[in-house]
Amino acid sequence: MLRFSAVSMILLGSGLAQAHAQQTAAPSSPSAFSVSANLSIASQYRYRGIMQTNNQPAIQGGFDIEHESGFYLGNWNSSISWLSDSDPDVSSAVEMDFYGGYKFPLSEQFSVDLGAIHYRYPGSYPDGYTKPHTTELYLGLGYGPVTFKYSHAVTNLFGVADSRNSQYYDLSGSFETGLWGLTLDAHVGYQKVRNLEDGSYTDWSLGVTKDWGAGFSTSIAYVDTNANRDLYTNSRGKYMGRSAVVLNLSKAF
Repeated sequence: MLRFSAVSMILLGSGLAQAHAQQTAAPSSPSAFSVSANLSIASQYRYRGIMQTNNQPAIQGGFDIEHESGFYLGNWNSSISWLSDSDPDVSSAVEMDFYGGYKFPLSEQFSVDLGAIHYRYPGSYPDGYTKPHTTELYLGLGYGPVTFKYSHAVTNLFGVADSRNSQYYDLSGSFETGLWGLTLDAHVGYQKVRNLEDGSYTDWSLGVTKDWGAGFSTSIAYVDTNANRDLYTNSRGKYMGRSAVVLNLSKAF
């Protein structure tokens, strides 16, 4: 990923060094902050295995600001249709994610990631509708190419009434194959939805990613769930947890 770092001017010490600095440009040094951005086109958007764009393509992108100490902030956005697909009286076409946290190493192999994320869905909603805006706290543990992440909702979960304290468990890994520069991506997750009978489910995916250089990458993944068909069928008659193959083209800046 290409990063664009701000450059700061350094003033030297005091006395003679300060006087000399008035006549000579001081040397520059990289900032402690780095900024990166990303843009992608996906054949469809799946989140935790569930259909977000009714099998239609999605445009996605965001940016991240990181400090060398391990603190970070970011924003990521995607086109969506799942809200209006589930209720024609809802008008919301964008998901906006805002997150921040602190990631630090425990050793050469172990790392810890602590943070919070807020999912925002701007749009119009009918009276009495439980809005989908969601905030979660998360804890991630990394060991080499494998990560385990626990997310805990401190609000209602994606529009489910009285679903505060729902949890998501995510076990993922990315493994270099040594073949044609491909990375093998594997994931299994469990979404626990409180106070929604038959709402909890498991999702899983398996795919590969190819880095083409210059910030370009492509990925293909098989995604599936065991989500309850009756509960997770939208108003258009499509089962939102059905298996799918998802293609993605990304550019990092």
